[in-house]
Amino acid sequence: MRMFGKAGKAAAVAAIAALALTACGRTDSGSTSGSSSGGEAFPKGSSIGVALPQKTSENWVLAEKLFNDGLTSAGFKPDVQFANGGVSEQQNQISAMVTKGDKVIIVGAIDGAQLGTQLKQAKDAGATIIAYDRLLLNTANVDYYVAYDNFKVGVLQGQALLDGLKTKKASGPYNIELFAGSPDDANAKVFFDGAMSILQPKIDDGTLKVVSGQKSFEQAVTQGWKAENAQKRMDTLLAGTYTSASLDGVLSPNDTLARAILTSVKAAGKPLPIVTGQDSEVESVKSILAGEQYSTINKDTRKLVEHAITMAKDLQAGKQLEINDTKSYNNGVKTVPAYLLPPVIVTKDNVKTAYVDDPVLGPLTK
Repeated sequence: MRMFGKAGKAAAVAAIAALALTACGRTDSGSTSGSSSGGEAFPKGSSIGVALPQKTSENWVLAEKLFNDGLTSAGFKPDVQFANGGVSEQQNQISAMVTKGDKVIIVGAIDGAQLGTQLKQAKDAGATIIAYDRLLLNTANVDYYVAYDNFKVGVLQGQALLDGLKTKKASGPYNIELFAGSPDDANAKVFFDGAMSILQPKIDDGTLKVVSGQKSFEQAVTQGWKAENAQKRMDTLLAGTYTSASLDGVLSPNDTLARAILTSVKAAGKPLPIVTGQDSEVESVKSILAGEQYSTINKDTRKLVEHAITMAKDLQAGKQLEINDTKSYNNGVKTVPAYLLPPVIVTKDNVKTAYVDDPVLGPLTK
């Protein structure tokens, strides 16, 4: 095992400091390609911790199986945990992983700002921390980030909403409403900001009208990503704002909420609006094929888990990790070196080709 002297540690600290940006959140400076230094090699067959959030969508349930199978195949001992009991349970699970001696801890956080103490414990114990899908916030104790480009996801959703609205009628104005994800999920604001980078200019020029006036992220959030919360809010909007006005479109940040919004609209007996989504959930793919939900985003969980496991394998071997973004994701303390996968928009136009290699969704679209 290679050890670093004081000079080496100072150089590493300087390198990390050079990466830091002063602004919190995603910048628009773009991605760069390259590599980041790998950690020290550790024994084969070591335990790898995977801390996942609640089972709020199909992709998280699939990730559990993929991590267990993939880490086992790679020769590791998987330690995969779901925190269905909330933040405190995830905190306890990460602490237990530290005690167990997990060499790498992959964290899909419930709340990325609430794990600082546990992440410090992990780093002090010599573990490498990989933020998975959701950025870990306000801590220096995270080494890497692996995710789909979440700002790009929002951009694609915003553009899909505009494109879908044009299929309803050639020109505006269009009446829309905005929904966002859970405020304790670091990705939710990134999705929303990406979408609003497309939608805000159209709101400003009058092409789009948010009839309720609820335009801010704080007004649009859906606590816990829960379908019942989105459906209740949509019920309230329809009853209070759309008694006479028509609803043309809804920005929905994921498929679960998209279906809840459509359920609300159907119950109110109103024409279905253009509704976006994300995650390629089975029922939403069926809905797209049926001409109800307009779009989703394909973020293949298999590829994301595969790359996270590749990171663990490279760390075990002492290799350099492949990094393709060192500028975009600042967590409030440091800019986290990231590997970002490209998301793909899916509508009825390409749904039959988007999932040809997917063992579950592929057969649905034939």
